[in-house]
This record gives sequence, structure tokens and C-alpha cells, in this order.
Amino acid sequence: MKQELEHAVAAAVKDVFDTDVAVELTRPDEKFGDYATNVALQLSKQVGKNPREVAEVLIKQLRTKLSDKVRDVQIAGPGFINLTVGDAALTAALDTELAKSMVGKEVVAEYSDANPFKVLHAGHVYTTVVGDAVANILENAGATVHRVNFGGDVGRHVAITMRAIIRSLGGEFPERLAGIPKTDRAVWLAERYVEGNNEFEVDDRVKAEVAEVNKHVYQLHADNDHESAFAQIYWTCRQWSYEAFDAFFARFGTKLEKYYPESEVAELGLQTVKAHVGSVFEESDGAVIFNGEKYGLHTRVFINQQGLPTYEAKDVGLIAKKYEDYHFDRSVIITDNEQEQYMQVVLKAIQQFWPELVQATTHLTHGKVKLAGGVKMSSRKGNIIRANEVLEVTSDELKAAGRASDDTVMLGAVKYAFLKVRIGGDIIYDPKESIALEGNSGPYLQYAHARARSILAKAVQSGGKADDLTADERSLLRKITEYAEVVEKVTSELMPHHICTYLYELAQVFNRFYEHNRVIGDEREATRVTLVSYYAETLKNGLSLLGITAPEHM
Repeated sequence: MKQELEHAVAAAVKDVFDTDVAVELTRPDEKFGDYATNVALQLSKQVGKNPREVAEVLIKQLRTKLSDKVRDVQIAGPGFINLTVGDAALTAALDTELAKSMVGKEVVAEYSDANPFKVLHAGHVYTTVVGDAVANILENAGATVHRVNFGGDVGRHVAITMRAIIRSLGGEFPERLAGIPKTDRAVWLAERYVEGNNEFEVDDRVKAEVAEVNKHVYQLHADNDHESAFAQIYWTCRQWSYEAFDAFFARFGTKLEKYYPESEVAELGLQTVKAHVGSVFEESDGAVIFNGEKYGLHTRVFINQQGLPTYEAKDVGLIAKKYEDYHFDRSVIITDNEQEQYMQVVLKAIQQFWPELVQATTHLTHGKVKLAGGVKMSSRKGNIIRANEVLEVTSDELKAAGRASDDTVMLGAVKYAFLKVRIGGDIIYDPKESIALEGNSGPYLQYAHARARSILAKAVQSGGKADDLTADERSLLRKITEYAEVVEKVTSELMPHHICTYLYELAQVFNRFYEHNRVIGDEREATRVTLVSYYAETLKNGLSLLGITAPEHM
């Protein structure tokens, strides 16, 4: 309906003033109508009239052209035009299909980016939840979405951990790994990384040892070595990491199509960078760099002095491999804010020889999950909240509140707490707040859905026409019809918090309606059951986009 009205207003402008104008309707406060436009203010200088004069001419035309849909057109303030839609037209908008703007498009969504040989922490929970929601939104728009993870199975962090593992085992004795219980493996690996990194940061001799281990790791990939003692330790521990990832993603309902290990793209990135030395990249002190200063950015190393590809070169290989695998129309990469400037340089370098791939790439960045007091987590220092701990503390809060702590509600609490904040800001996770049944939380909305389904289960009448509405009924209907516009906005911006805000507002509107209006047994039961049914379905659909289950009972 919104687009139809926008076209009608634009047509009225063309008829009256013989000019083309882009019209965007907004939702004003309900007391001012259903839609508003500032088109009269836009046209004022162009037509040589003050905005109210322009508006007065336009509303006469609009009242005639939109008489079948709009019951009132008014001027507000300096020249805003407010439109109030008729009940029948508002009801018809309930069945408007959501825009499928990406039908036939192939999209790669890269997120989580969990690294083997390191711990899964709350930051991975955050990026996984955000990534799932963004992928859901793109799928809802009709795209075929391929969800992938890019993780570092080679590089300095792996060498740091491998050195610490071998020291912990007393040497290259892969058989001693069998003594580590399956349930402790992920934590054991994380502890090795933390202790190894602590040594690395303070001891130059350790740095030299790590550099040698790093070469060894790259070499075993080059040689396809699975037999040496070193290789057996490496492959076993890498597999432990992937098993931990599988369990983590399965619990969150995340269905990743592919893990891209850095080892798979490193050589491709290395050769691609080498192929463009002289035209895009340049040699400097035995390394290969991209001079970002030419583009107002900073310079980064793509091949180090040992001839090994850096993270930057691996990202070059990754984008090539993703395109080779999926021929994507769009690639969405989700990382934390610290990667923003890094990715600007990488994408600017790639743009010099693959401009079409960069044009198709969207890089979304999010804030940090912080500990109490706002201290930033660091897997290097060990002051982290592990991913499983996020779930455990939430489950504990549910139990303490005397409520069931199954994954449906617990995950709803965690996901919503992360998603309700605009992507880009930091998160200080409060498990007690996240499980509240009052206020802006996942369980509150899950309960709202269950409550609506309970009302519908008691209904005797249904299928009522919502053409002659009471004020409260109309207010609820008006809010329900905003859903399509919110989804359109979210699809354009890839900002899931808009859905959270809308669903919370919708539930509040329903609560006010239900407080003053009986549904079951009322003479208007049929009409009100229809409204409750649309309300429940809207909650369910919105929660589904967020990756949250809408339970029938709570």
C-alpha cells in the first residue's frame, strides 16, 4: 500500500505542477494519520509558492484521486501532508506480499569466522547471531544464501598454539593427545593458546621459535603431510576445533554450508598478489605491500619477508575462491569493528583488478561483547567469556527465576539481547535482563506469541471483516500493516534491530488493545480473532527472521 500511495502522490504532483518528484511516505504519530509526506516543502522553491500553498493545491487533487483508499487528507505544520487510510484499504494491506527484491540472486554470507586452535567466545556468539539474522533477511527477500565461515588454520596464532601444545605434551608425541578427555579438548586448546601468547609477547626467543613453527605448519600443507608426528598433532587438534564448531553451530541452529580454512586460500591469494606486483602491489624491504596512502588509507603487507601470505593475501584468495564456488551476485562479510580499516585496504587493493567483486561486497562491522565494567574481551589474554558460558549463565538465570531453561527460551533470550542493539555498537550482556518477561526481551515476545495462540485456541468465531473498526482495533491493525515496510527497510539496510524495535512496539500496542477489549465472547469476536491471528503470525514471522523460535505455549 505504501508504494501505491507514493506513486499516487507523485502522479498528483505531475498533474498539478508538471514536474517529477521522488515521494517517500513516512509513518507519523498515529494521531496525525497513517502516512505523511514533505513533498510540498520539496516543491516550494521549485514552483515559487510557500509550502502550505503547495500543499493546499495538492490535497484537493489527492482527495479526488485517492477517494477509494484514503478517508482524510490534512495539512500539518509548515506544509506536511498527512493521509489517513480507510479501514477497508488498511485491512486489504494485511494480505500484501512482502517484496522479493532478490529473487534469483546468489549471495554469500561470511560470518562467525571462528578460528581453529583458539577458543569460541561471546564475540563468536554475537557475530553468529547477527550473521544468521542477516542471512535470514536476504533469504526472505528471495536470494539463495550460502552461509560460510572463514577461519585461520595457518598463521601466527596457530604456530603459537602448536608450540604450546608440543611443550605441554613434552615433545612431538601425538599419542599423548589421547589422554585429554573429549569434553575438555576445546578448553585445553584455548588454554594452550593463552599461555603460548603470553610467552610470545614478552620473550624474543619465543618469537623466533614461533616463526619456525609457522613455517613448519605452512610446509606440512604444501607437502600434504599427515604422517609426521608434528602433522598428526596439528591435524588432530584442528579436527578437535571443527568438532567444537559443529556442536556450537548446531545448538544455535546455524547451518553453515562450508568452512573456508586459510590453508585452502593462502596459495591462491599468494599467487594472485604476486601476479599484480608492479601494477597494484610493490616490493618493500623484502616484503610485498599495497600502498594504501595513494587512496587515503594506510599501507599493509600482503606477503611478508619470509615469502608467506599475510591475512591480507589470504583474504584476496578467499574472495576469489568464494566467487569460484558460488559466482555470487552479492557477498556480505560480517566482522567486528576492528577489521573495518583493514578491510578497506584489502578491498581497495582487490578493486584494482577485480572491481566487480568489490562492488558486489558489503562489509558489516559490529561492536564488542564486553565484560562487566566495560572491559573488552581478548582471547590472547584469556579474559574472555566463552561461548558456552553465555548460554550457561542465561540458563542459570532462568532456573533461578523458576522457569524452564530449555534452549527455545534460553536462545531466544541471548539472540534477542544481541540483535536489539544496532550493529556497530558494543554489547554489555546482562543475562538477568535478557530473560525478563517484562520489557524489551526475547522471552517477552515469545510469551506474547504464546499468549496470542492461547486466545485463538479458545475462539468460536473467525473470519470477521475488519472494515468498520473501533479506534483500538484500528490502532492494532495499523501497527500490523507496518511489518512489510519494516522488512523492506531491514532488507535494504541489513540492520536486524529494526525488526526487534518493531516487534516490541507491536506487542505493546496489542497489550493496550487487549487490556480494554475482550476478544472471546464479545459480539465483535470474529473481527478481533482475525486481528489476533494476523498479530500472532506477524510476531512469528518477525522472530523467525531473527532466528528465534515462536513457541505455541509457555
